[in-house]
Amino acid sequence: MRRLDEVPLDGRRVLVRVDFNVPLEDGRIVEDTRIRAALPTIAYLREHGAKVILASHLGRPKGPDPKLSLAPVARHLAELTDAHVELAQDVVGPSAQALARGLAPGEILVLENVRFEPGETANDPALAQAFAALADVYVNDAFGSAHRAHASTEGVAHLVADTAAGALLEREVTTLRSLLTDPARPLVAVLGGSKVTDKIAVIERFLDLADAVLIGGAMCFPFLRAQGHPVGASLCEDAGVEPARAALAHGGRAELMLPVDLVLGDRVAADATRRELDGVDVPEAWIGLDIGARSAARYAERIGGAGTVFWNGPMGVFELEPFAAGTRVVAQAVAGAAGVTVVGGGDSLAALARFADPSAVTHVSTGGGATLELIEGRTLPGVAALEGNATR
Repeated sequence: MRRLDEVPLDGRRVLVRVDFNVPLEDGRIVEDTRIRAALPTIAYLREHGAKVILASHLGRPKGPDPKLSLAPVARHLAELTDAHVELAQDVVGPSAQALARGLAPGEILVLENVRFEPGETANDPALAQAFAALADVYVNDAFGSAHRAHASTEGVAHLVADTAAGALLEREVTTLRSLLTDPARPLVAVLGGSKVTDKIAVIERFLDLADAVLIGGAMCFPFLRAQGHPVGASLCEDAGVEPARAALAHGGRAELMLPVDLVLGDRVAADATRRELDGVDVPEAWIGLDIGARSAARYAERIGGAGTVFWNGPMGVFELEPFAAGTRVVAQAVAGAAGVTVVGGGDSLAALARFADPSAVTHVSTGGGATLELIEGRTLPGVAALEGNATR
């Protein structure tokens, strides 16, 4: 997988797959983290004389949809870069082709939403070839889409002679792979959220690789049920009980840590009746909505003593203040840890931004599903295509 500085750029058209799948309200961007994450790559290309062509999806359109146009993104990008930014009226059609031919060095062309093309998600060879025809160089900087074998993430990479990883994708892959191959010890994985089945492969991987795996959120309840504890009305994924039982019996290097106390509510609401439970046997009709103070303190202690921390998933319903304490303690512990700290997943990032300083973390992953799949050991098609192309 080549880096940007290994590919000639001056005067060349560079097609960059970015992840500009940002939230919109009434045609306005309400959160631009993903756009800002691509700015270093865009700046590098412009500084080195490239003609920049950006491709991204937005939402899940079934075809052309004006409400999911990248027009607001193009306008916002022009403000962030102070560059001349054009928006094509199509993805690979006459507008895109004409604008790509007319680009000057340092100028930016934004293609329309790639999922307006039905062949994008099917990795249609003809669409991949049309993408390749727009450019001299292909760069993938969309780590959040690297686990998808789509025309703009995988197919096109085999059809352009010069390819490279963007700065964001390179940093993501390097950082996450280091967790698996050479982490500073102890390695502590903090895993929360709602479903064991979504993360069982990650849990099992960390049971073999990490020194401690700390479980929180509703994901703890299949584990507790597997141990014979009543879980009351807590969200407990039935399909997760047997995988949780297998994980408890897995063995491996890591200590698997579960909550020892909980915070309960009579319903999921900010004005719910709140009850602290010294233990984990949830009474009937009560709902476990956060880990308790003792559990949070135990987790914070392990995080504070770690050489490397990976955190994915909140410890409870942190959006509601009565049930936010466990996630707050974990977020502040991660931000204050002296070791390498990696945070991934949208809810974890939101919690980190709410309760701590995201800049205190070593690496904030933009990947979501791609992050988890890489840690599971699965091949990411977008990354594999770049690595395969580099060896041709």
